[in-house]
Amino acid sequence: MAPIPTLDDARWDALLARDPAPSCGPFLYAVTTQGVFCRPGCPSRPPLRRNTRFYADVPAAEAAGFRACKRCDPRGDRAAIHAAAIRAACDLIEASETIPSLAALADRAGYARHHFLRLFKEITGVTPRSYAESVRARRLQAALSAGERVAEAVAGAGYGSESRVYEAPGQVLGMTPGAARRGGAGETIRTATAMSALGPLMVGATERGVCFIGFAEDETALEGDLRRRFPQARVEPAPEALAATIRQVVEFLAEPQAALALPLDLRGTAFQRRVWEALVAIPFGETRTYGQMAEAIGAPRAVRAVARACAQNHVSLAVPCHRVVGKDGDLTGYRWGVPRKRALLAKEKAARGPG
Repeated sequence: MAPIPTLDDARWDALLARDPAPSCGPFLYAVTTQGVFCRPGCPSRPPLRRNTRFYADVPAAEAAGFRACKRCDPRGDRAAIHAAAIRAACDLIEASETIPSLAALADRAGYARHHFLRLFKEITGVTPRSYAESVRARRLQAALSAGERVAEAVAGAGYGSESRVYEAPGQVLGMTPGAARRGGAGETIRTATAMSALGPLMVGATERGVCFIGFAEDETALEGDLRRRFPQARVEPAPEALAATIRQVVEFLAEPQAALALPLDLRGTAFQRRVWEALVAIPFGETRTYGQMAEAIGAPRAVRAVARACAQNHVSLAVPCHRVVGKDGDLTGYRWGVPRKRALLAKEKAARGPG
């Protein structure tokens, strides 16, 4: 009869696989011949099994007399220093009227340019240039929303000319500067409402596609959410025009059978759109952690930025942010309430079936 695998057996398998997030749970391993302890994803050559010891956490490994590996930084000391340096660089970008050069940012942080660039991308998910562009876009959005003239808002945000913004308005604001200033003025957003398995439901759509899906609140609250997104837009009920769309959403909430495929009008930054595209790619009936989402978009250390992008998603269900959970499987927060998130995930898992 084959021996029953132990927890240490599972940990050893994860060590050999260099799995940074093993299914057996977090752990550290120590190498008796070297006197160090490491993360399971350490790039060092794997030790011999007889020289390996496993520990649940840093205090346990240190209490056994081992010191932290300098390559994988299991204590997180080096990571904390890097994070502080990148936070300082972000603060400098936020405070600057113009975009600081990569050389200036790297010198300020005390790193070589290529090393600083790599750290910045790992932690924020974008390059310093992209981060600075998002800061300018945010300033521009705020000024336009406050009613400033386009020319003044563009100059105040740090753009050299209006042409820089109009060349690619979708990449800067997700819409033209004029549309942003008008807060949707001149646009018509058609809406439809219905009762769903998870409470009242509202769908809003522009000519380009669905721009809002909200549920679990009364109609007044849902319309308030929509109007905060498009404060000057004309919002008009269109139950007949959106009948097929809202029926599709209602059916999905009742008995989800597949991904909710709808024409969408998504307006967000380049980073947000990367996150939203990764959300849509999560297989039906499955979940991902925020860390896994950050890995999926090539920015493994931008977990918080990913979480913010998930929270800024205005088309729930079609862009399934409910499929993202905490690293321990915790459901964390959800705009429409954790109980409804739990219900959605349970229905999707049941609909998918075993396997």
